Amino acid sequence: MGWFEAVVLGLIQGLTEFLPISSSAHIRVVSAFAGWQDPGAAFTAVIQIGTETAVIIYFRKELWEIISTWTRSLWNKELRSHWAARMGWYVIVGTLPIGVLGLVLKDQIEGVFRDLRLVGTTLIVFALILWFADRTARNKLTLEKHLSFTHAIVYGFAQALALIPGVSRSGGTTTAGLLLDYRREDAAKYSFLLAIPAVLASGLYELSEIGEGPSPAWGPTILATIISFIVGYLAVAWFLRYISTHRFTGFVIYRIVLGFFVILAVTAGWIPAIG
Repeated sequence: MGWFEAVVLGLIQGLTEFLPISSSAHIRVVSAFAGWQDPGAAFTAVIQIGTETAVIIYFRKELWEIISTWTRSLWNKELRSHWAARMGWYVIVGTLPIGVLGLVLKDQIEGVFRDLRLVGTTLIVFALILWFADRTARNKLTLEKHLSFTHAIVYGFAQALALIPGVSRSGGTTTAGLLLDYRREDAAKYSFLLAIPAVLASGLYELSEIGEGPSPAWGPTILATIISFIVGYLAVAWFLRYISTHRFTGFVIYRIVLGFFVILAVTAGWIPAIG
């Protein structure tokens, strides 16, 4: 991987990680159309550390309250009913599905899941599910009052679907939140908080793969990670403001158009399904 490629993929990661359009799908698709070698699941996982660092900084006050209150609640029973202490447990429980499935399906994640025919299909299918959820959601529940262990598990399995490029981590979990009748902003916020331990764990786990075999070298990977952090911080701030007053219709249309275009490109032989 060259430096220019790292800049482009870092920008794409930062721009698309928090939007419900799948950053991993965009990295895969752009690399294919540019004639670049597939950077692989390890590269994608590592540069996501940059965007998750952006989330940590953006939600630093809430995260500090969650971590500190949850920690103190381990020996202070009076704090166990506090929303921040409960949120700590909900994030832990919600992370379990993707943690387990990520290990079990590691070979598929690095292989068949990166087939562009599957990517195009998931872009379309989950766009339609997002559209349905957005149109039928009552948009009334809040995290502080209504989040439960059952809802956290549902969110967690929705996040695990993002192991397939094209689903979108934020899109899948936000869709689950909408189907559970959470407000758009709350559904997205929990989606971002839930992603932190999963993404950081995945990125750190894949660090050993960087520079080995077909994986990109350390220099371009670090550059892409830094760029994804800067752009990602701006993207998360914009996205949360946007969805407070807008539906997801624009993202749905974009996903469907891109999905059909990817399938057409593979069918016509413009780009390889795997490569």
